Amino acid sequence: MKILVTGAGGFIGKNLVAALEHVGVSGSCSELGQEIVKVLCFGRESEKKTLERYTAECDFVYHLAGVNRPEKPEAFEEVNTGLTCELLSLLEKHGNKAPVVLASSVQAEKDNPYGKSKKKAERLVTRYGRKNDVETFIYRLPNIFGKWCRPYYNSVAATFCHQISRGLPIHINNPEAVLQLAYIDDVITAMLGALTGGDHRITETYEVTVGSLAEKIEGFRENREKLEVPDMADPLTKKLYSAYLTYLSVDNLSQPLKTHTDARGAFAEFIKTPDRGQLSVNITKAGVTRGDHWHHTKNEKFLVVRGTGRIRLRRLGSDRILEYPVSGEQLEVMDIPAGYTHALVNDGSEDMVTLIWACEIFDPQQPDTYSLAVEPEIIKEVRRNEKAEAHDDSRNTA
Repeated sequence: MKILVTGAGGFIGKNLVAALEHVGVSGSCSELGQEIVKVLCFGRESEKKTLERYTAECDFVYHLAGVNRPEKPEAFEEVNTGLTCELLSLLEKHGNKAPVVLASSVQAEKDNPYGKSKKKAERLVTRYGRKNDVETFIYRLPNIFGKWCRPYYNSVAATFCHQISRGLPIHINNPEAVLQLAYIDDVITAMLGALTGGDHRITETYEVTVGSLAEKIEGFRENREKLEVPDMADPLTKKLYSAYLTYLSVDNLSQPLKTHTDARGAFAEFIKTPDRGQLSVNITKAGVTRGDHWHHTKNEKFLVVRGTGRIRLRRLGSDRILEYPVSGEQLEVMDIPAGYTHALVNDGSEDMVTLIWACEIFDPQQPDTYSLAVEPEIIKEVRRNEKAEAHDDSRNTA
């Protein structure tokens, strides 16, 4: 199957081509279902004779090419309407009944040059489909956001992400203005449904004010500075945060962690969440025991990823000490219940690295952490006496 994509170099086009090809390299082939797919990319720099050739051989058409912020107003008619007319004429000339998908805009309902040009393009496609008995799909797209969306051009969400991620000031004329948003992957999923015969509706859209959108994105910057991850259970937050990270400058992708070091090793907080606790990295030096404390409510999970040692636990009020061997060679997650004093013991010759998840973000004002040795002196004394008695018994027996 050969799929023609006009506007292949644009925001939606790049995402669609990447989805079709799986690797995002123009001209390569991928497998969609049981068919081998070749994507025919037509972009701004392509020659018109290329469109002539592609319209003769394609089996499906995604017409995404268009302009929404041209230097000259007449470009609306030339591209949004004119290119649509040319595309359909070429398909008709070749007798090609390939289905056609048109990326239109909700602006088609408004009386402005951009909306008028999109409305004309919709009419052209509808008329062409009826005349030639060709299946057509028209998407009136709202404000689309996601990876590869151009700031100051495609979407206010892209502009805010770009500005806020770089510490630039943002300008809002009307914070109460309402936006209708759609995520690029949801748009692409719908468009692929048109190709495969599946559900081709955009089922997820989001209504938000300009002010609250800016506030949410500003929160992402603060989240990142504090090692926090926002609430991923909210679909809009999850998708906006994914988009936001793509606007970080390349010299701002990594963050140094605040590491606490001493003779025992090192400790650094890694990820914090509002409702899923936090993840930290603990390094224990060879021959060292770390921990020897307990929690009222806080519970943890330990995962040793390098080195060898033991996790020791003792329930408060009990003399029984539990020991679990751990190793980076055999990954196991150890639950640390509340009410158990616990410790990490490095029995190896190298640093032992442990990932520690805690059910809540550490609060220095209410740490819920209380020092208590897993094996206090009184238990050590009892064990020493037991060993001595056993030794005496063996000598008497002999």
